[in-house]
Amino acid sequence: MNTFEEKTLKRETIFDGKIITLHVDEVELPNGKTSKREIVKHPGAVAIIMITDEDKLVLVEQYRKPLERSLFEIPAGKMENGESPETTAKRELEEETGYTCEKLNPIASFYTSPGFSDELVHLFKAENILKVENPKTEEDEFLRLHEVTFEQALTLIDEQKIYDAKTVYAIQYWKIQRALRK
Repeated sequence: MNTFEEKTLKRETIFDGKIITLHVDEVELPNGKTSKREIVKHPGAVAIIMITDEDKLVLVEQYRKPLERSLFEIPAGKMENGESPETTAKRELEEETGYTCEKLNPIASFYTSPGFSDELVHLFKAENILKVENPKTEEDEFLRLHEVTFEQALTLIDEQKIYDAKTVYAIQYWKIQRALRK
């Protein structure tokens, strides 16, 4: 057994919803004792960095019920069963922004909260963006599009209007790319 591995002794599914499943696992710890772990299973998600020809980052403003407020975020969304990250990214880009792109460059993949969730986010950069005529949208999503400069993005972070890890990660990536162009 791996030095830090926790062997699952028993699993109870507490909730099986549209987006997540919640398990409570009884585990054997490396020292032989037992403990409980609450685990959120998630199908995975994508996030897209989309920078316009004017060097502006495209953000969506969206109300986030768990936080009881709106945030400015890069376009993102949940992967559907059997969907590749690239397919999800193209679909979400159109649904949330009304744009598509000729190419998606993979940037990174990362776990959002590995202490309790297996959600893996795949981050892409959209290249050669194009406006879509009659884009497909989600009935239950209410979004406002914003195009912001790098300086405006930093201000939104300071104001805690950008307050999620994937968007801050994207802005750090943008900062590095801007520095490499100089």
